[in-house]
Amino acid sequence: MADERSVGFAMRLKQRARAMKSETYALYLALQDPRVPLYAKILAAVVVGYAFSPLDLIPDFVPVLGHLDDLILVPAGIALVLKMIPAEVMAECRARAAAQVRDGKPLSRAAGAIVVLSWLLLAALSVALIARFFE
Repeated sequence: MADERSVGFAMRLKQRARAMKSETYALYLALQDPRVPLYAKILAAVVVGYAFSPLDLIPDFVPVLGHLDDLILVPAGIALVLKMIPAEVMAECRARAAAQVRDGKPLSRAAGAIVVLSWLLLAALSVALIARFFE
């Protein structure tokens, strides 16, 4: 009985993870839509960048807390951004995301480069601030 519940729980988690990944990709597509307000685009870029970034605020190897940020921050960010984007725009972006995922995994080298450059810029800024603090 307990094994059946744990298998069901694991399946629900996998479904939610797939849905969140699809929703994040739809947000990425919404970033390119001119009908989305600038403030929503900025927040969506932060959420999408964080969701697809290999780096986290709390590394995943930290017990419990490592995955907790992914389970709380990303869905909360998605929920907030969804309130800022017009419903018809999100419906179109979800349909495009579903079609592209069906045809194969979406790949954007430009988005990957932006995420990597953002983290490198953040790291350089951090080093500069720490160096200035210790002068």
